[in-house]
Amino acid sequence: MWSYAAPLAHMRFVIEEVLDAPAQWRALPAHADLDADTAAQVLEEAAKFAAEVVAPINGSGDLEGCRRQPDGKVTTPAGYREAYRAFVDGGWPALACDPALGGQGLPQLLNAALYEMLAAANHAWSMYPGLLHGAYACLKAHGSEALQAAYLPRVASGEWLATMALTEPQAGSDLGQVRTRGVPQPDGSMKVSGGKIFISGGEHDLTDNIVHLVLLRLEGAPAGSKGLSLALVPKVLPDGSRNAVRCDGIEKKMGIKGSATCVLAFEGAVGWLVGEPGRGLAAMFVMMNSARLSVGLQGLGHLEMAQQNAVAYAHERRQMRAAPAGTAKGEGDDSGADPIALHPAVRRTLWRLRALCEGARVIAYWAAQEIDIAERHPDATARQRAHALAGLLTPVVKAFLTDCGFHGAAAAQQVWGGYGYVHEYGIEQSVRDSRISMIYEGTNEIQAIDLVQRKLRGDGGAAWALLRAELQDEAARCAALPALADFARALREQAAAADDAVAALAAGRPDDPDWPLGVADDLLHGLGHTLLAWAWARSARAALSRAGDAWFDERLAAARFGIDRVLPDAAPRWQRVLARGLALPAAPAAA
Repeated sequence: MWSYAAPLAHMRFVIEEVLDAPAQWRALPAHADLDADTAAQVLEEAAKFAAEVVAPINGSGDLEGCRRQPDGKVTTPAGYREAYRAFVDGGWPALACDPALGGQGLPQLLNAALYEMLAAANHAWSMYPGLLHGAYACLKAHGSEALQAAYLPRVASGEWLATMALTEPQAGSDLGQVRTRGVPQPDGSMKVSGGKIFISGGEHDLTDNIVHLVLLRLEGAPAGSKGLSLALVPKVLPDGSRNAVRCDGIEKKMGIKGSATCVLAFEGAVGWLVGEPGRGLAAMFVMMNSARLSVGLQGLGHLEMAQQNAVAYAHERRQMRAAPAGTAKGEGDDSGADPIALHPAVRRTLWRLRALCEGARVIAYWAAQEIDIAERHPDATARQRAHALAGLLTPVVKAFLTDCGFHGAAAAQQVWGGYGYVHEYGIEQSVRDSRISMIYEGTNEIQAIDLVQRKLRGDGGAAWALLRAELQDEAARCAALPALADFARALREQAAAADDAVAALAAGRPDDPDWPLGVADDLLHGLGHTLLAWAWARSARAALSRAGDAWFDERLAAARFGIDRVLPDAAPRWQRVLARGLALPAAPAAA
């Protein structure tokens, strides 16, 4: 009743035509030999893996969950180990890694498409390899030669999985409160002691070793975030002995039950410094930024999975006669019932999901494309520009797309009616699983704060100016095509609203210093809708040249529905950002 088929046609449309990625690859020496056909073959093989290997163990893994044994070992659901071995044997962990380290050297854009598929097919399973590329990037940028030689190839290949050990009971978003300690040893190692919670994949049976990247405070370091360092603490030491790292429990969670979310105890465990002392957050941000894009792709994956299955179910389920206006009559069966896909209330839901999904994919893939340019372009100015754009897009991708993923799954659940509340139909698991993406890797509220404090204000507006120019350019291109005049108008209106909001941030409100943080969530969602308007405009322009072809006509219809029916949701967001006299009151009194 619940299935997944990667939307390869739309993925290729976005990559090849909307973003014109093959032309961008030709400008990057590392990817100059990659063409659209080769990229399409990679996507096709990834789609097979997602649909045939990990999707079938999604529902069963949710019911079985993970089990912690008395000795602290954790057993993953049936089929997880075999699926992970197939993943490694297929070379998927190394897709975007450096060929000199055993990687395939393919673009981050293709890696993003791969992880959209994996998250859609089986979010819980995808949590295990989901941090691999971030750990690889962190070690590649900050690890010593000795650590890179010993660990980087095995992380890149997926032979060893990795964790990001930040959170402690008293230190969630406020990492300055981290208490885990590292005591330097004469041989250059350190002894690590402390506890971490909410560690995804902290213990499991998928790989023989687990590479923990642990945020800690070196002995004698100052309080606060400036005193934090990063250490690599393996589960198994180089001599083959077990390190003093123990799983004290796994969380009983609302969703992603096949993912082992662990409480870890470090009891004088052996570790090694990654990067410079006191620069742990800088090193960890390499991993965190990679993870935030991956989490945004989880939102996109759930949105795709929900709309895909909702459309299929709505065409199968027959109830009553549909209203005659705008519907095909005579499609009912002998009972006089029509597929609910013909009913206006359901059609509205299905088109909204389709428009959101197709727009969100353009935004997410664009962010990945900018990361490729930032990492690989031979021109320093181009790299700097792409780095600024990717940085601005990242909190929006993480927060806005995960919001769309959860609320989209909840909206899709309505299509099933009462059946949607039953596990065997699949959508209730998607609703539960998708909720965590709004919370971890920096809550969506933290992403909004990052956007207003650092990305829109921290650089004097330089990144916003680059994004504003992209919006203006697309509006001008659409305005030159009479059939897309409404897209141009809508995009210009959104860009102007965003401009006003950014200008208001720059001006500030001396009488209300909390105002920027009080409106941060609305501003992020307003900017998310602005990016959707850009994505729909760009998609419509790419599809217009082949109008008359049913598939491309549906892309135009989805984009136009987005502009007409979804984009108006931005208006109250912008209204609240700019409203006067809406200062936040003090916190409500506790009962």
